[in-house]
Amino acid sequence: MNWFSLSLQLNRFPIKKAKKVLEEIRNIPEEEYKTYVGERKREIVEHHLKHNPFYRDFFGSSEFNTWEEVPVMQKKDLQRPLKERFIKGFNAGNSYVGKTSGSSGHPFIFAKDKFCHALSWAEFYDRYRWYNIDLDKSLQARFYGIPFDQYGYFKERLKDYFGRRYRFPIFNLNDKKMEEFLLKFQKRPFEYINGYTSSILLFAKFLQKKNLVLKNICPSLRLCIVTSEMLFEEDRKLMEKTFGIPIVNEYGASELGLLAFQNNAGELVLNSETLFVEILDETGKAVAPGEEGRIVITSLYNKAHPFIRYDIGDSGALAENSSVKKGILKKLLGRTNDVAFLPSGKVVPGLTFYYVTKTVIENSGNIKEFIVQQTAPGSFKVIYVSEDELKPPQKKKIEAAMETYLEKGLNLSFEHKLLLDRSKRGKLKQFESLV
Repeated sequence: MNWFSLSLQLNRFPIKKAKKVLEEIRNIPEEEYKTYVGERKREIVEHHLKHNPFYRDFFGSSEFNTWEEVPVMQKKDLQRPLKERFIKGFNAGNSYVGKTSGSSGHPFIFAKDKFCHALSWAEFYDRYRWYNIDLDKSLQARFYGIPFDQYGYFKERLKDYFGRRYRFPIFNLNDKKMEEFLLKFQKRPFEYINGYTSSILLFAKFLQKKNLVLKNICPSLRLCIVTSEMLFEEDRKLMEKTFGIPIVNEYGASELGLLAFQNNAGELVLNSETLFVEILDETGKAVAPGEEGRIVITSLYNKAHPFIRYDIGDSGALAENSSVKKGILKKLLGRTNDVAFLPSGKVVPGLTFYYVTKTVIENSGNIKEFIVQQTAPGSFKVIYVSEDELKPPQKKKIEAAMETYLEKGLNLSFEHKLLLDRSKRGKLKQFESLV
Protein backbone atom coordinates (compact mmCIF):
# COMPACT_ATOMS: atom_id res chain seq x y z
CA MET A 1 0.00 0.00 0.00
CA ASN A 2 1.33 3.45 -0.97
CA TRP A 3 0.43 5.02 2.36
CA PHE A 4 2.10 8.40 1.91
CA SER A 5 0.60 9.04 -1.53
CA LEU A 6 -2.77 7.94 -0.17
CA SER A 7 -2.50 10.33 2.79
CA LEU A 8 -1.76 13.22 0.39
CA GLN A 9 -4.77 12.30 -1.76
CA LEU A 10 -7.05 12.02 1.30
CA ASN A 11 -5.95 15.51 2.34
CA ARG A 12 -6.88 16.73 -1.15
CA PHE A 13 -3.35 17.27 -2.35
CA PRO A 14 -3.59 15.88 -5.93
CA ILE A 15 -0.29 13.98 -5.99
CA LYS A 16 -1.24 11.79 -8.98
CA LYS A 17 -1.97 14.84 -11.11
CA ALA A 18 1.17 16.57 -9.83
CA LYS A 19 3.39 13.62 -10.79
CA LYS A 20 1.84 13.58 -14.27
CA VAL A 21 2.35 17.33 -14.76
CA LEU A 22 5.94 17.10 -13.50
CA GLU A 23 6.67 14.34 -16.01
CA GLU A 24 5.22 16.49 -18.81
CA ILE A 25 7.46 19.40 -17.78
CA ARG A 26 10.52 17.16 -17.70
CA ASN A 27 9.76 16.01 -21.25
CA ILE A 28 9.91 19.55 -22.64
CA PRO A 29 12.93 19.68 -25.01
CA GLU A 30 15.91 21.78 -23.98
CA GLU A 31 15.42 24.16 -26.94
CA GLU A 32 11.83 24.88 -25.84
CA TYR A 33 12.50 25.17 -22.13
CA LYS A 34 13.33 28.87 -22.06
CA THR A 35 9.95 29.57 -23.67
CA TYR A 36 8.17 27.40 -21.08
CA VAL A 37 9.85 29.22 -18.18
CA GLY A 38 9.18 32.63 -19.72
CA GLU A 39 5.49 31.86 -20.15
CA ARG A 40 5.14 30.56 -16.59
CA LYS A 41 6.90 33.65 -15.19
CA ARG A 42 4.56 36.00 -17.05
CA GLU A 43 1.48 33.96 -16.12
CA ILE A 44 2.23 33.87 -12.39
CA VAL A 45 2.98 37.61 -12.21
CA GLU A 46 -0.16 38.53 -14.16
CA HIS A 47 -2.24 36.12 -12.06
CA HIS A 48 -1.23 37.81 -8.79
CA LEU A 49 -1.46 41.32 -10.22
CA LYS A 50 -5.04 40.60 -11.29
CA HIS A 51 -6.30 38.74 -8.22
CA ASN A 52 -4.06 39.72 -5.29
CA PRO A 53 -4.41 43.28 -3.87
CA PHE A 54 -1.40 42.76 -1.58
CA TYR A 55 0.88 41.87 -4.47
CA ARG A 56 -0.51 44.60 -6.71
CA ASP A 57 0.24 47.14 -3.99
CA PHE A 58 3.72 45.68 -3.47
CA PHE A 59 4.38 45.63 -7.23
CA GLY A 60 3.39 49.28 -7.55
CA SER A 61 1.53 48.76 -10.81
CA SER A 62 -1.19 46.60 -12.34
CA GLU A 63 0.75 45.94 -15.52
CA PHE A 64 3.64 43.55 -16.21
CA ASN A 65 6.16 44.66 -18.82
CA THR A 66 9.62 43.16 -18.33
CA TRP A 67 10.93 40.64 -15.84
CA GLU A 68 13.73 42.96 -14.72
CA GLU A 69 11.09 45.46 -13.53
CA VAL A 70 9.49 42.92 -11.20
CA PRO A 71 10.45 43.96 -7.64
CA VAL A 72 12.44 41.58 -5.44
CA MET A 73 10.51 40.42 -2.36
CA GLN A 74 12.19 40.28 1.03
CA LYS A 75 10.98 38.11 3.90
CA LYS A 76 10.14 41.24 5.86
CA ASP A 77 7.65 42.19 3.11
CA LEU A 78 5.61 39.12 4.02
CA GLN A 79 5.48 39.74 7.77
CA ARG A 80 1.86 40.76 7.93
CA PRO A 81 -1.33 38.76 8.62
CA LEU A 82 -1.70 35.90 6.15
CA LYS A 83 -5.27 36.86 5.27
CA GLU A 84 -3.91 40.11 3.79
CA ARG A 85 -1.56 38.15 1.49
CA PHE A 86 -3.99 35.50 0.28
CA ILE A 87 -5.25 35.78 -3.24
CA LYS A 88 -9.02 36.12 -3.74
CA GLY A 89 -10.74 32.75 -3.42
CA PHE A 90 -8.03 31.16 -1.27
CA ASN A 91 -7.98 30.81 2.50
CA ALA A 92 -6.61 28.58 5.25
CA GLY A 93 -9.40 26.09 4.62
CA ASN A 94 -8.61 25.36 0.96
CA SER A 95 -4.83 25.81 0.99
CA TYR A 96 -1.73 24.41 2.65
CA VAL A 97 -0.58 26.74 5.45
CA GLY A 98 2.80 26.47 7.15
CA LYS A 99 5.41 28.42 9.10
CA THR A 100 8.97 29.11 8.08
CA SER A 101 11.70 27.99 10.45
CA GLY A 102 13.02 31.50 10.93
CA SER A 103 16.56 30.17 10.37
CA SER A 104 17.42 33.46 8.69
CA GLY A 105 15.86 35.42 11.55
CA HIS A 106 12.68 36.30 9.60
CA PRO A 107 9.83 33.98 10.64
CA PHE A 108 6.43 34.21 8.96
CA ILE A 109 3.36 32.18 8.05
CA PHE A 110 2.86 31.25 4.39
CA ALA A 111 0.44 29.41 2.12
CA LYS A 112 0.42 27.28 -1.04
CA ASP A 113 -2.50 26.17 -3.12
CA LYS A 114 -3.03 22.44 -2.85
CA PHE A 115 -1.81 21.60 -6.35
CA CYS A 116 1.38 23.59 -5.77
CA HIS A 117 1.99 21.70 -2.53
CA ALA A 118 1.42 18.40 -4.32
CA LEU A 119 3.95 19.48 -6.96
CA SER A 120 6.49 20.07 -4.19
CA TRP A 121 6.04 16.47 -3.03
CA ALA A 122 6.19 15.21 -6.62
CA GLU A 123 9.66 16.80 -6.83
CA PHE A 124 10.81 14.90 -3.74
CA TYR A 125 9.41 11.64 -5.13
CA ASP A 126 11.31 12.24 -8.37
CA ARG A 127 14.66 13.18 -6.81
CA TYR A 128 14.65 10.37 -4.28
CA ARG A 129 14.13 7.89 -7.12
CA TRP A 130 17.57 8.93 -8.40
CA TYR A 131 18.85 6.77 -5.53
CA ASN A 132 16.11 4.10 -5.65
CA ILE A 133 14.41 5.52 -2.57
CA ASP A 134 10.61 5.25 -2.63
CA LEU A 135 8.79 7.65 -0.30
CA ASP A 136 5.87 5.21 -0.11
CA LYS A 137 7.91 2.16 0.79
CA SER A 138 11.45 2.93 1.99
CA LEU A 139 11.80 3.18 5.79
CA GLN A 140 13.34 6.48 6.86
CA ALA A 141 15.38 7.27 9.98
CA ARG A 142 14.35 10.87 10.51
CA PHE A 143 16.59 13.23 12.51
CA TYR A 144 14.18 16.09 13.08
CA GLY A 145 12.53 17.89 15.96
CA ILE A 146 8.93 17.39 16.99
CA PRO A 147 6.41 19.73 18.68
CA PHE A 148 5.81 19.01 22.36
CA ASP A 149 2.20 20.15 22.46
CA GLN A 150 -0.27 17.26 22.32
CA TYR A 151 -1.89 18.16 19.00
CA GLY A 152 1.36 18.98 17.21
CA TYR A 153 3.06 15.86 18.56
CA PHE A 154 0.21 13.56 17.49
CA LYS A 155 0.00 15.20 14.07
CA GLU A 156 3.72 14.69 13.36
CA ARG A 157 3.65 11.11 14.61
CA LEU A 158 0.68 10.39 12.33
CA LYS A 159 2.52 11.92 9.38
CA ASP A 160 5.54 9.79 10.25
CA TYR A 161 3.40 6.64 10.25
CA PHE A 162 2.00 7.31 6.78
CA GLY A 163 5.38 8.56 5.54
CA ARG A 164 7.26 5.38 6.52
CA ARG A 165 9.41 7.33 8.97
CA TYR A 166 10.79 6.73 12.44
CA ARG A 167 11.65 10.00 14.13
CA PHE A 168 14.77 10.49 16.24
CA PRO A 169 14.06 13.72 18.20
CA ILE A 170 17.09 16.00 18.16
CA PHE A 171 16.47 18.09 21.29
CA ASN A 172 18.95 16.07 23.35
CA LEU A 173 21.97 14.58 21.62
CA ASN A 174 24.20 13.46 24.48
CA ASP A 175 25.92 10.06 24.47
CA LYS A 176 23.14 8.34 26.43
CA LYS A 177 20.58 9.38 23.83
CA MET A 178 22.91 8.32 21.00
CA GLU A 179 23.11 4.84 22.54
CA GLU A 180 19.32 4.66 22.32
CA PHE A 181 19.51 5.72 18.66
CA LEU A 182 22.02 2.98 17.98
CA LEU A 183 19.69 0.32 19.42
CA LYS A 184 16.95 1.43 17.03
CA PHE A 185 19.29 0.98 14.07
CA GLN A 186 20.09 -2.53 15.31
CA LYS A 187 16.41 -3.47 15.44
CA ARG A 188 14.81 -1.75 12.43
CA PRO A 189 15.50 -2.15 8.65
CA PHE A 190 16.07 1.51 7.82
CA GLU A 191 16.88 2.19 4.16
CA TYR A 192 17.91 5.84 4.49
CA ILE A 193 18.58 8.65 6.93
CA ASN A 194 17.09 12.11 6.47
CA GLY A 195 17.43 15.18 8.63
CA TYR A 196 19.31 18.20 9.89
CA THR A 197 22.99 18.16 8.98
CA SER A 198 24.28 19.16 12.43
CA SER A 199 22.23 16.48 14.23
CA ILE A 200 23.30 13.71 11.87
CA LEU A 201 26.91 14.90 12.14
CA LEU A 202 26.79 14.61 15.93
CA PHE A 203 25.58 11.01 15.55
CA ALA A 204 28.45 10.35 13.12
CA LYS A 205 30.97 11.71 15.64
CA PHE A 206 29.46 9.46 18.31
CA LEU A 207 29.96 6.44 16.03
CA GLN A 208 33.52 7.55 15.28
CA LYS A 209 34.27 7.71 19.02
CA LYS A 210 32.99 4.14 19.41
CA ASN A 211 34.84 3.01 16.26
CA LEU A 212 31.60 1.78 14.67
CA VAL A 213 30.26 1.76 11.09
CA LEU A 214 26.48 2.12 10.96
CA LYS A 215 26.10 0.02 7.80
CA ASN A 216 27.52 -2.96 9.72
CA ILE A 217 24.88 -2.48 12.41
CA CYS A 218 22.01 -1.80 10.01
CA PRO A 219 22.79 -3.67 6.70
CA SER A 220 19.59 -2.41 5.01
CA LEU A 221 20.85 1.20 5.16
CA ARG A 222 21.68 2.63 1.70
CA LEU A 223 21.69 6.42 1.79
CA CYS A 224 21.87 9.52 4.01
CA ILE A 225 20.18 12.77 2.93
CA VAL A 226 21.15 15.90 4.86
CA THR A 227 19.16 19.12 4.71
CA SER A 228 18.44 22.54 6.28
CA GLU A 229 22.08 23.40 7.02
CA MET A 230 25.39 23.67 5.21
CA LEU A 231 27.20 20.44 4.38
CA PHE A 232 30.95 20.93 4.57
CA GLU A 233 33.25 18.54 2.73
CA GLU A 234 35.13 17.41 5.83
CA ASP A 235 31.81 16.63 7.53
CA ARG A 236 30.64 14.67 4.49
CA LYS A 237 33.79 12.53 4.58
CA LEU A 238 33.34 11.83 8.29
CA MET A 239 29.70 10.78 7.79
CA GLU A 240 30.55 8.60 4.79
CA LYS A 241 33.22 6.85 6.83
CA THR A 242 31.15 6.27 9.97
CA PHE A 243 27.89 5.44 8.16
CA GLY A 244 29.39 3.40 5.32
CA ILE A 245 26.88 4.86 2.81
CA PRO A 246 26.72 7.81 0.35
CA ILE A 247 25.83 11.25 1.76
CA VAL A 248 23.49 13.33 -0.41
CA ASN A 249 22.94 17.07 -0.02
CA GLU A 250 19.40 18.46 -0.19
CA TYR A 251 18.62 22.18 -0.29
CA GLY A 252 15.08 23.22 0.46
CA ALA A 253 12.83 25.78 2.10
CA SER A 254 9.52 25.13 3.81
CA GLU A 255 7.76 27.91 1.90
CA LEU A 256 9.01 26.75 -1.52
CA GLY A 257 9.76 23.03 -1.25
CA LEU A 258 12.78 21.42 -2.87
CA LEU A 259 15.26 23.95 -4.24
CA ALA A 260 18.13 21.69 -5.27
CA PHE A 261 19.23 18.08 -4.89
CA GLN A 262 22.59 16.40 -5.39
CA ASN A 263 22.76 13.95 -8.30
CA ASN A 264 25.00 10.90 -8.74
CA ALA A 265 27.71 13.09 -10.28
CA GLY A 266 27.89 15.21 -7.13
CA GLU A 267 26.17 18.23 -8.74
CA LEU A 268 23.60 20.21 -6.76
CA VAL A 269 20.86 20.32 -9.42
CA LEU A 270 18.26 23.07 -9.10
CA ASN A 271 14.54 22.46 -9.26
CA SER A 272 14.00 24.10 -12.65
CA GLU A 273 10.62 22.47 -13.26
CA THR A 274 8.47 24.36 -10.76
CA LEU A 275 10.81 27.16 -9.65
CA PHE A 276 12.81 29.86 -11.39
CA VAL A 277 16.09 30.52 -9.60
CA GLU A 278 18.17 33.66 -10.11
CA ILE A 279 21.48 34.82 -8.64
CA LEU A 280 21.36 38.61 -8.24
CA ASP A 281 23.81 41.25 -7.10
CA GLU A 282 22.98 43.93 -4.53
CA THR A 283 21.40 46.14 -7.21
CA GLY A 284 19.03 43.38 -8.34
CA LYS A 285 20.84 42.50 -11.56
CA ALA A 286 21.62 38.91 -12.54
CA VAL A 287 25.27 37.95 -12.14
CA ALA A 288 27.22 35.77 -14.55
CA PRO A 289 27.55 32.01 -13.87
CA GLY A 290 30.35 31.41 -11.40
CA GLU A 291 29.80 34.74 -9.62
CA GLU A 292 28.32 34.87 -6.13
CA GLY A 293 25.10 36.69 -5.36
CA ARG A 294 21.75 36.52 -3.62
CA ILE A 295 19.56 33.50 -4.33
CA VAL A 296 16.20 34.79 -5.53
CA ILE A 297 13.39 32.36 -6.33
CA THR A 298 10.04 32.46 -8.10
CA SER A 299 7.41 29.80 -7.43
CA LEU A 300 5.92 29.26 -10.88
CA TYR A 301 2.80 27.44 -9.66
CA ASN A 302 1.73 28.95 -6.33
CA LYS A 303 -1.59 30.62 -7.11
CA ALA A 304 -2.63 31.17 -3.49
CA HIS A 305 0.30 33.28 -2.29
CA PRO A 306 3.02 35.18 -4.17
CA PHE A 307 6.64 34.06 -3.99
CA ILE A 308 7.86 36.06 -6.97
CA ARG A 309 11.51 37.12 -7.15
CA TYR A 310 11.68 36.14 -3.49
CA ASP A 311 15.03 36.68 -1.75
CA ILE A 312 15.37 33.55 0.37
CA GLY A 313 18.22 34.97 2.46
CA ASP A 314 21.00 32.71 1.13
CA SER A 315 23.89 33.39 -1.21
CA GLY A 316 25.33 31.16 -3.91
CA ALA A 317 26.65 30.86 -7.44
CA LEU A 318 25.56 28.98 -10.54
CA ALA A 319 27.96 26.64 -12.31
CA GLU A 320 29.34 27.79 -15.65
CA ASN A 321 27.75 24.78 -17.40
CA SER A 322 24.24 25.54 -16.09
CA SER A 323 21.36 25.72 -18.54
CA VAL A 324 17.77 26.89 -18.25
CA LYS A 325 16.58 23.30 -17.95
CA LYS A 326 19.44 22.00 -15.81
CA GLY A 327 20.62 24.66 -13.42
CA ILE A 328 23.53 23.64 -11.17
CA LEU A 329 24.30 25.38 -7.90
CA LYS A 330 28.09 25.55 -7.80
CA LYS A 331 28.25 27.25 -4.40
CA LEU A 332 25.82 27.54 -1.51
CA LEU A 333 26.84 29.94 1.25
CA GLY A 334 25.36 30.37 4.70
CA ARG A 335 22.87 28.11 6.51
CA THR A 336 25.29 27.10 9.25
CA ASN A 337 24.17 26.39 12.81
CA ASP A 338 26.00 26.13 16.10
CA VAL A 339 25.38 23.59 18.84
CA ALA A 340 24.26 24.56 22.36
CA PHE A 341 25.67 22.84 25.47
CA LEU A 342 23.45 22.89 28.56
CA PRO A 343 24.49 22.61 32.24
CA SER A 344 22.87 19.15 32.56
CA GLY A 345 25.10 17.77 29.81
CA LYS A 346 22.45 17.89 27.11
CA VAL A 347 23.71 18.84 23.67
CA VAL A 348 21.17 20.47 21.34
CA PRO A 349 21.57 21.71 17.75
CA GLY A 350 20.88 25.35 16.95
CA LEU A 351 17.80 24.39 14.98
CA THR A 352 16.15 23.46 18.27
CA PHE A 353 15.45 27.18 18.52
CA TYR A 354 13.25 26.81 15.45
CA TYR A 355 10.82 24.85 17.63
CA VAL A 356 11.13 27.41 20.39
CA THR A 357 10.32 30.32 18.10
CA LYS A 358 7.47 28.45 16.38
CA THR A 359 5.61 28.53 19.68
CA VAL A 360 5.78 32.33 19.86
CA ILE A 361 5.47 33.47 16.24
CA GLU A 362 2.51 35.76 15.98
CA ASN A 363 0.48 36.12 12.83
CA SER A 364 0.57 39.87 13.35
CA GLY A 365 4.25 39.82 12.43
CA ASN A 366 5.22 41.85 15.52
CA ILE A 367 8.58 40.08 15.89
CA LYS A 368 10.42 41.06 12.72
CA GLU A 369 13.84 39.55 13.36
CA PHE A 370 15.51 37.63 16.13
CA ILE A 371 18.65 35.84 17.14
CA VAL A 372 19.37 33.67 20.19
CA GLN A 373 22.87 33.87 21.67
CA GLN A 374 24.34 31.47 24.20
CA THR A 375 26.46 33.68 26.45
CA ALA A 376 27.35 31.01 29.06
CA PRO A 377 26.56 27.29 29.53
CA GLY A 378 23.25 28.10 31.22
CA SER A 379 22.58 31.58 29.86
CA PHE A 380 20.88 32.73 26.67
CA LYS A 381 20.02 36.13 25.27
CA VAL A 382 17.10 36.70 22.89
CA ILE A 383 17.87 39.71 20.72
CA TYR A 384 14.84 40.78 18.73
CA VAL A 385 13.52 43.49 16.46
CA SER A 386 9.88 44.51 16.80
CA GLU A 387 7.74 47.63 16.70
CA ASP A 388 7.00 47.31 20.41
CA GLU A 389 8.99 45.76 23.21
CA LEU A 390 7.84 42.34 24.34
CA LYS A 391 5.48 42.48 27.29
CA PRO A 392 6.09 40.34 30.40
CA PRO A 393 3.46 37.70 29.40
CA GLN A 394 5.17 37.31 25.99
CA LYS A 395 8.57 36.91 27.63
CA LYS A 396 7.09 34.32 30.00
CA LYS A 397 5.81 32.40 26.98
CA ILE A 398 9.29 32.29 25.45
CA GLU A 399 10.80 31.30 28.81
CA ALA A 400 8.27 28.46 29.07
CA ALA A 401 9.12 27.28 25.54
CA MET A 402 12.84 27.30 26.36
CA GLU A 403 12.13 25.26 29.49
CA THR A 404 10.00 22.79 27.52
CA TYR A 405 12.43 22.23 24.67
CA LEU A 406 15.72 22.67 26.55
CA GLU A 407 15.66 22.31 30.33
CA LYS A 408 14.74 24.10 33.54
CA GLY A 409 16.92 26.58 35.38
CA LEU A 410 18.27 28.47 32.35
CA ASN A 411 19.00 32.19 32.60
CA LEU A 412 17.21 34.10 29.85
CA SER A 413 17.56 37.77 29.02
CA PHE A 414 15.98 39.92 26.32
CA GLU A 415 17.35 42.77 24.26
CA HIS A 416 15.10 44.92 22.08
CA LYS A 417 16.73 46.46 19.01
CA LEU A 418 15.68 48.46 16.00
CA LEU A 419 18.13 46.59 13.76
CA LEU A 420 20.19 43.41 14.04
CA ASP A 421 23.82 43.16 13.00
CA ARG A 422 24.39 41.01 9.94
CA SER A 423 27.26 38.95 8.65
CA LYS A 424 29.15 40.17 5.60
CA ARG A 425 26.78 38.13 3.43
CA GLY A 426 23.72 39.80 4.92
CA LYS A 427 22.38 36.63 6.51
CA LEU A 428 21.27 36.32 10.12
CA LYS A 429 21.93 33.18 12.07
CA GLN A 430 19.01 32.19 14.27
CA PHE A 431 21.41 30.89 16.91
CA GLU A 432 25.01 31.62 17.78
CA SER A 433 27.16 30.33 20.58
CA LEU A 434 29.51 32.78 22.28
CA VAL A 435 30.75 30.11 24.69
